[in-house]
Amino acid sequence: MVNICIRYSMFFLVFSLTLFFTSIWLMMQNLVYFFEYELLLLNSSPILMTILIDWMSTLFMSFVLFISSMVIFYSKEYMGDDLNLDRFILLVVMFVFSMMFLIISPNLISILLGWDGLGLVSYCLVIYYQNVKSLNAGMITALTNRIGDVALLMSIAWMLNYGSWNYVFYLEEMKSSGYMITVTILVILAALTKSAQIPFSSWLPAAMAAPTPVSSLVHSSTLVTAGVYLLIRFNYSMSEEMLYVLLFISSMTMFMSGLGANFEFDLKKIIALSTLSQLGLMMMILSLGGYKLAFFHLLTHALFKALLFMCAGNVIHSMSNCQDIRYMGSLAQSLPLTCSFLNICNLSLCGVPFLSGFYSKDLIAEVLSMNYINMYIYVVFYVSIGLTVSYSFRLVYYLFVGDLNFSGLMNLSEKSYVMLKGMGGLIFLVVFMGSSLSWMIFDEFYLVVLPYMMKMMTLAMIMIGAGLGYMMAKFALISYNWSLSNIGMSFYLSGMWHMPILSTFGMNYVPVYMGNLYIKSLDQGWAEFYGSQNLYNQLSRNSQLMQLILGNNIKLYYILMVIFLAFILI
Repeated sequence: MVNICIRYSMFFLVFSLTLFFTSIWLMMQNLVYFFEYELLLLNSSPILMTILIDWMSTLFMSFVLFISSMVIFYSKEYMGDDLNLDRFILLVVMFVFSMMFLIISPNLISILLGWDGLGLVSYCLVIYYQNVKSLNAGMITALTNRIGDVALLMSIAWMLNYGSWNYVFYLEEMKSSGYMITVTILVILAALTKSAQIPFSSWLPAAMAAPTPVSSLVHSSTLVTAGVYLLIRFNYSMSEEMLYVLLFISSMTMFMSGLGANFEFDLKKIIALSTLSQLGLMMMILSLGGYKLAFFHLLTHALFKALLFMCAGNVIHSMSNCQDIRYMGSLAQSLPLTCSFLNICNLSLCGVPFLSGFYSKDLIAEVLSMNYINMYIYVVFYVSIGLTVSYSFRLVYYLFVGDLNFSGLMNLSEKSYVMLKGMGGLIFLVVFMGSSLSWMIFDEFYLVVLPYMMKMMTLAMIMIGAGLGYMMAKFALISYNWSLSNIGMSFYLSGMWHMPILSTFGMNYVPVYMGNLYIKSLDQGWAEFYGSQNLYNQLSRNSQLMQLILGNNIKLYYILMVIFLAFILI
């Protein structure tokens, strides 16, 4: 069972390196390969198996495979006690192959296969632990993603107007066509559900019910990034109105998740909300026209977020599966290497120079400042950056600075060498890959000219956010008292603006209430009185009469009367 981890890990690693060098070669030669194989001809519309190999798809696939390789190696020890380890690894492999299928597809039908494969396998992985919480989380994940699947199916039907499903041929040429506008709107809807933007955000923290290696994979390079990647491919066909709507939704998502993470105490949920915040950032810069920047941040974020989850998994594993950060503290003494990795990832997430997150995040902030945007977007963006730093420093304080509140007899130690090796494979990329990618992806230099105040704005927000996060953790009693005195506001902020309630109870309440009303008033009320019950009563009465008639009583009376008359006459 352990050999399956090593086998797949090595296979993915070799495949990843091959694809990485292929991507560099394609980028240098400026080549795009397009493979087509006709499967079926239907109403003069050929159903083709199409594969698009360019620098973007190969680079993304190499990152997905490298992260998957490290995660599978890490799972060897993390899931070592699991009786069905081989089943778990095969599910993860299916998950990765679905994502790769989606990445290389320039055709809406083959995209749907990868898209639905992700949805189905993610459901199987979220319900892996087979308890009520996992089932609920799995159902909200699957049903929310079904909205996107339906949107994609409808876009496939609309694409039939062009006689082919290869959308890459029509994006720019048919941009103003009504059919392409409809298809693009449906694709945006599908991307919003998969990337958990408002109002479909509630499934992302719920999906934390999955095992930690799965969370590491889902939140870095696979499921949630599928929507962003699809929009990067579709960016040529979006009109200004669509981009404005996307900009507003993504800015709200970024702000909401950053605010929620500052009030959360579950270690994995904090990192999940952090992912949501970064997805909002990618969508935001994508809606401002920087699709290469969005892709760049997608790759750098995948690296440090995968490692962040792996570090969190190691901490949870060491603390007997406890996820509440209030029980943790002084972990740097007992888990020094894990805490070093976690700290580097946190700093990369905050955009501290010169880690990988800095190269994408700082560039995004400066390009956004250079654009003609209104005050609302500018303020929300920079406040969200400050909130990112705030929850990161709050997390660091709870994990490293405070006292360990878990157990006096707790003997924490770093003996998980296999997990550390898996994490060690990623840490070098977290440190060095940002600069390497920026030199690779941008063939021309971005010249960003800004006033001194705007240039220093990012650094100022990082400092303010760090101070706020430190104070929230240091004076936890004050923030706790504030939460008690403003319990409604605290519940509203930490509960993602009531979105999980709206997504579950809000969707179920009216149908269940109407169903109850229907049963009481119709099924067991007037419909019963005038319908089946009344029919039964009428039939019963009529059948009694008929029984009376058919019981030969009349014939007997008639014969008796004839005999009586006969006696009289005789």
